[in-house]
Amino acid sequence: MGILTPLLRAVTWWNGQTLNTQLYTWLKGVKVGEDAQGNVFYQSRDGKRRWVIYNGESEASRISPEWHGWLHHTWDKPPTEAPPRRKPWEKPHLPNLTGTEAAYVPPGSIRRPVPAERRDYEAWTPE
Repeated sequence: MGILTPLLRAVTWWNGQTLNTQLYTWLKGVKVGEDAQGNVFYQSRDGKRRWVIYNGESEASRISPEWHGWLHHTWDKPPTEAPPRRKPWEKPHLPNLTGTEAAYVPPGSIRRPVPAERRDYEAWTPE
């Protein structure tokens, strides 16, 4: 897949950064920090534009709330400079698990290995 890789990077965005994004990052980007998943965050030299280079699949739910707030200019300092105070009831961030083996499957779903017995339904039988 040697010669095909640069072509795929030029026309697809879901497998990592494109060549244009990489060139823009080299020329105008300043690295701000990295999160626990290996995503790298950048901003322009004047601080007006902010973006992320995903480590792997480009999935927006893989960004933690702290970095999401910084990307959308909710606060000025990134989590590396001013880590937010966590509440004791907060759970750690999880990406969207829909479509994976770890997705939530409610009782009675056909995706469960052993479906739950329904007690709220009684099948009609003719006399």
